Amino acid sequence: MATILTLIISVLIFGLVVMIHELGHFVCAKKAGIQVNEFSIGMGPALFTTVRGGTRYSVRALPIGGYVSMEGEDEELEEPETGDALKELDPVEEQPKGLPFPQVKVWKRIIVVAAGAVMNLILGFLVLLLMLAFGDPGASKTVGFVEEGSPVQAAGLQVGDEILAVNGHHCFVMNDVLYELQRTPDQSAGLTVKRNGEIIQLDNVGFELVENGDSVTMNIGFKVYALEKNVKTVVSQAFNYTLFYARLVFRSLIDLVVGRVSVNELSGPVGIASAIGQAASMGVAEVLSMLALLTVNLGVFNLLPVPALDGGKLVFLALEGIFRRPVPKKFEILVNAAGMCFLFGIMIFATFNDIVRLF
Repeated sequence: MATILTLIISVLIFGLVVMIHELGHFVCAKKAGIQVNEFSIGMGPALFTTVRGGTRYSVRALPIGGYVSMEGEDEELEEPETGDALKELDPVEEQPKGLPFPQVKVWKRIIVVAAGAVMNLILGFLVLLLMLAFGDPGASKTVGFVEEGSPVQAAGLQVGDEILAVNGHHCFVMNDVLYELQRTPDQSAGLTVKRNGEIIQLDNVGFELVENGDSVTMNIGFKVYALEKNVKTVVSQAFNYTLFYARLVFRSLIDLVVGRVSVNELSGPVGIASAIGQAASMGVAEVLSMLALLTVNLGVFNLLPVPALDGGKLVFLALEGIFRRPVPKKFEILVNAAGMCFLFGIMIFATFNDIVRLF
């Protein structure tokens, strides 16, 4: 029963995250006057399909993605129109209603391509806003207690100090502070705090490691005030947590590239579904938190300048805007195909990691 529930919740979360992403592309493409051939949720064989206003709307069997197919965007990669369901559609409804993608102004195409990731970030913000509005707004970054005789007291940290940055990295929320402290080598960090309106730098702030059986935890030596729940706090915290999640994704990718984190830590759909199952066993708040992290993750990842991703397409559009002519279509298709193979390779490797961890 738990496995079925995990599967259902996973499909719903994946479907929502992908639908919001593709909806961003779709709405902006329609507003820009681009002919949208298909709006699809899922990949593989079509379970349901209908045509309205010159656009085919599809739900497909595999809930692992989705796409918006625009006329002229990438002719050689468009799927042929097959399937018995399409034969029953009114042929008048299948007539194009807009312009091919390349014929629309570059700045409009940039908005269309970026809209998917932006929608994911907006969804993350709204989910976090909902969580904080009906839950605990969390902790502030203002110190409310300093442990007597602790290294942080010796370094000069005082009650009332607002922590702005750790080791030069700006902290949006208290989780940011903890994340940076955990990454600090030798249990010594530099803190930037605001005290009575003045910015003060505290160097070599030490922290203690405490052994609890087989595990080791960090005693930071101070506590912070809880936030007062009001409209301003909830909105600002939701925005700051969105930025925290976005930077967390970006820095995790950098850690993988530089070798700080092993590639064996990568997780694919199986690992994500397992994490969703664990979150579901802990309550609705944990599921919403997972949803926020996943949608922000997708938004940030898609903006990376990697071929086949939206970020890669934005690079080509930027080059077209600068040099006043498009990148040769065959070259763009070749580069995107190579990027797609690379991404599928990563997904297969990550899925293999997930299966190994499960067994």
